Amino acid sequence: MSGYIIAHVQVTNPTQYEAYKKWSSAAMKTAGAEVCVRGGQVKVLEGDWAPERLVILKFPSFEAAQAFYELPEYRQAREARAGAAIMRMVAVEGL
Repeated sequence: MSGYIIAHVQVTNPTQYEAYKKWSSAAMKTAGAEVCVRGGQVKVLEGDWAPERLVILKFPSFEAAQAFYELPEYRQAREARAGAAIMRMVAVEGL
């Protein structure tokens, strides 16, 4: 079964966030992640959830999605993101 990472990001410092994007892109490449959604237009269809930025990544397995978070490249990305964004992230087992 595939694994996914779903992230809701609230960017608070766009300039600093560019460094995070650089390192997170390197981590995605290392992990072989398929980028399904990265930013783009969001339209609320129901409820009161109005995320500013969504990211959905697909991995070969749930375990691979979880392992992504601990990659050295993603650790560097998290350090670069500190103070630049509020991140809400989950790993999800999928089809």
